[in-house]
Amino acid sequence: MSKELELYDVTIIGGGPAGMYTAFYSGMRDLKTKLIEAKEELGGRMLIYPEKMIWDVGGVTPILCRRLIDQLAEQAGTFDPAIVLGQQIVAQQRQEDGTYILTSATGERHWTRTVILTIGYGILQMAKLEIEGADRYEVTNLHYTVQELEPFRGKRVLISGGGDSAVDWANELESIAASVTIVHRREQFGGHEKNIARMRASSVDVRVPHRVSQLHSRSGDKIDQVTVSHMDSGESEQLEVDAVIVNHGLKSDFGPLREWGLDMGEWWAKVSSRLETNLPGVFAAGDFVDYSSKVRLIAGTFTDAVLALNSAKLYMDPDAPKVAYVSSHNERFKEKNKALGVVDEH
Repeated sequence: MSKELELYDVTIIGGGPAGMYTAFYSGMRDLKTKLIEAKEELGGRMLIYPEKMIWDVGGVTPILCRRLIDQLAEQAGTFDPAIVLGQQIVAQQRQEDGTYILTSATGERHWTRTVILTIGYGILQMAKLEIEGADRYEVTNLHYTVQELEPFRGKRVLISGGGDSAVDWANELESIAASVTIVHRREQFGGHEKNIARMRASSVDVRVPHRVSQLHSRSGDKIDQVTVSHMDSGESEQLEVDAVIVNHGLKSDFGPLREWGLDMGEWWAKVSSRLETNLPGVFAAGDFVDYSSKVRLIAGTFTDAVLALNSAKLYMDPDAPKVAYVSSHNERFKEKNKALGVVDEH
């Protein structure tokens, strides 16, 4: 192989929670690890809602998403993996010895024994509000994500959408905005049941089944009123607003990955119970995968990471232990424990 490339045991493609935890666990298994992320920062899909409170990670009390990203990134770096940002991997080529050469969109190459795909839903783009001229307000008060809550304090906020993020934003803003109205095309919302119940029991004005049909501006540079229309009767009403938040979901693009020969559906790659893809030496974890007992939570992503990495380890060394020793017995943590002032009594 070309001397210009350094061979890694594991190369993880995707820097969301699945990728970051895989990098950490790969270090626990003493593997030479590289993590490659297409964006210029780690976090994956979580970067869309940094102000959201995360409640459902085991052993972690309610935490801001941006703080959880920071903690996952810190944990990912525990065993000093190589972390490459700003490179989208578009091609793979399996070598005669079974290793892979991965190539980025800008031509960089990476050499690895195994690959773990943690790419979520691929390159994501927010679905835009399909009203002519809506884009002119994106620089003022039309938002597709909420980076901070404080700018909405004391304002009349209208949210269009009915998924997890729309419901979460309604709940988070309800206590600081002057008013919150949520508009959804269907009677039923798609978020978690408890969050929906909390929203319906609050002061949030729920308009279902309705849609945003027109945007109005007195000055021409920001939205002052929104027309909402009933989906069945067409009856309309104009609402005064200071800010509009749109959450109509995400558009996914896997790009050249679909040419790799992976067994893929529209949204997910099919994997075995051991998180193996149909390509030898290529494994996957997180939102990108689908199997019979898949759990689509961040907590489930961590389990995926462990299963995929263990399978990669056994692929390279069939005689290796099937799992890593727990941290209290793992040799890799002894020196790190000493640095923390922890005395090992065993």
